[in-house]
Amino acid sequence: MRAQARLIDRLCRDLKPGRLEWIGLRRAHRGEVVTVESARALAGRGLEGDHRVVKTSGSARQVTLISREFIGQIAHFMGIEDIAPELLRRNLVVSGINLNALRHQQIRIGDVLFEASAHCHPCSRMEAALGEGAVAAMLGHGGLCLKVLQGGQLKLGDIVAKMDDPIGV
Repeated sequence: MRAQARLIDRLCRDLKPGRLEWIGLRRAHRGEVVTVESARALAGRGLEGDHRVVKTSGSARQVTLISREFIGQIAHFMGIEDIAPELLRRNLVVSGINLNALRHQQIRIGDVLFEASAHCHPCSRMEAALGEGAVAAMLGHGGLCLKVLQGGQLKLGDIVAKMDDPIGV
């Protein structure tokens, strides 16, 4: 475990759990995002039915995650009321948990164990989806990239929790 991951783990031992609010799959690269109520995560690959599942096995960007709170911040910076999750092209929306405290940590959502790796930075497509200034509004609020360590089923309402005793530590 890297030094930064150990520090976050130590400081965030009492992190309260959150909830899974939304699931989206992109069946094709640059394709429409389809909202679903449940999805199957495949270890080392991603979400079944999402275009990324056929990409390079072992990628750190198998699943993307953003929080409802980050979406609220982005909307605030854009000067709009709310943003539909599918416009942000992430796979999962959670609420009630500090995503910044999950970076470099192992987290469980439902039956699935993930490792949160890098920040999920906005791409230029956000300007087309949300309007001018979207990339700037999303900086620091784009969410996280996840790697699926143990597959299983995800469904709306699942608890999102940082693992207190990460595997392999």
